[in-house]
Amino acid sequence: MAESTPVAEEKRESLRLAKNYTYDKWRDALGVPVHKGYYIQDLRTVELGYWKERDCRAAFIQLSGMEGISEVRVTEIAPGETLRPWKLAVDEIVYVLSGRGLATVWRGEGDDRKSFEWQPHSLFVLPRNFTHQISNTQGDRPVRLMHYNYLPIAMSAMPSPQFFFNNPYDPTQDGAETSSLYAEAKVVQRGDDPGWNPYYWYGNFFPDMQAWDKLAALTARGAGGRSVQIQFPDSEMSCHMSVFDPFLYKKAHRHGPGRAIVIPGGEGYSVLWEEGRDKIVVPWQEGSLFTPPENWFHQHFNLGSAPARYLALHPLKQFHGYSERIEDRDRQQIEYPNEDPSVRERFAAELGKRGLNSLMPDEAYRDPNYQWGK
Repeated sequence: MAESTPVAEEKRESLRLAKNYTYDKWRDALGVPVHKGYYIQDLRTVELGYWKERDCRAAFIQLSGMEGISEVRVTEIAPGETLRPWKLAVDEIVYVLSGRGLATVWRGEGDDRKSFEWQPHSLFVLPRNFTHQISNTQGDRPVRLMHYNYLPIAMSAMPSPQFFFNNPYDPTQDGAETSSLYAEAKVVQRGDDPGWNPYYWYGNFFPDMQAWDKLAALTARGAGGRSVQIQFPDSEMSCHMSVFDPFLYKKAHRHGPGRAIVIPGGEGYSVLWEEGRDKIVVPWQEGSLFTPPENWFHQHFNLGSAPARYLALHPLKQFHGYSERIEDRDRQQIEYPNEDPSVRERFAAELGKRGLNSLMPDEAYRDPNYQWGK
């Protein structure tokens, strides 16, 4: 029987108040739709509402595992329109869901402005304390952008929401410059560790994540996967994208909270579960979004005839497991020989509905050190 004592009620109230974040109160007061749950089937069609302060249609996404850590929102810009200039006090990653347009970023009055064009599947960063303006250069259709940042954390540290919008603070005091913004990304060596990506890409504009082909083998996660690790300049934000071939699936693993996973291309499903609890199946396609809650195992399956791609935007590094790397594989990753047989049975059944067969090699289920591609 559940507790019903005054002490128990006090505990419940304390827990409720602990999750009553400044960010949530600010966001809810806007009157803009807030979508919750474990996944969004397609951000390109999710319901939007009018956001008066930005004079555009938008929606906020708060999936289980994002609370108090990361913000995801969708912005729509009408055909041929330009949003009002806006300045945000935190770094923000933008992923283009649909459409084409122009972004202009500047530091202050009289500063040289940096403009660049974007297209579907572009990924770029709007640096903190820089003013930006975004335009839809198409005259016949709206565009949709997905935004990701750490505003919930920042508002918990500074519980004055208006501090974060159009603050007159001058980023030149931090040595911020526009000259290197949106230059070509550069590759940086980060070590030699078998099974993991040996380098990362350093930049803040990536033209097309659906076509990005500068990938390194990620054998430790299985399925013959490849990945690109991305670090954004002068920011503690980062991300990675994994790619794996048709009719294969990755090893189950878990990490910290707040990550947002969006699909640039492919068709399949992922399974999310807390250890010892029921599993949640997340079907995905281009434009889908999901978040594994903290320390929930999750596993990705490619049902399509083309390589599948998932782009994972990372929360700040203070959160355990922020990177793709896992230090303790015995606890945080399930090797194929150790997984529940129902995993491969479900995969075979889903492929069978399409008249297809799994390409998972039998040896991978026997040898935890099976070497893909050999």
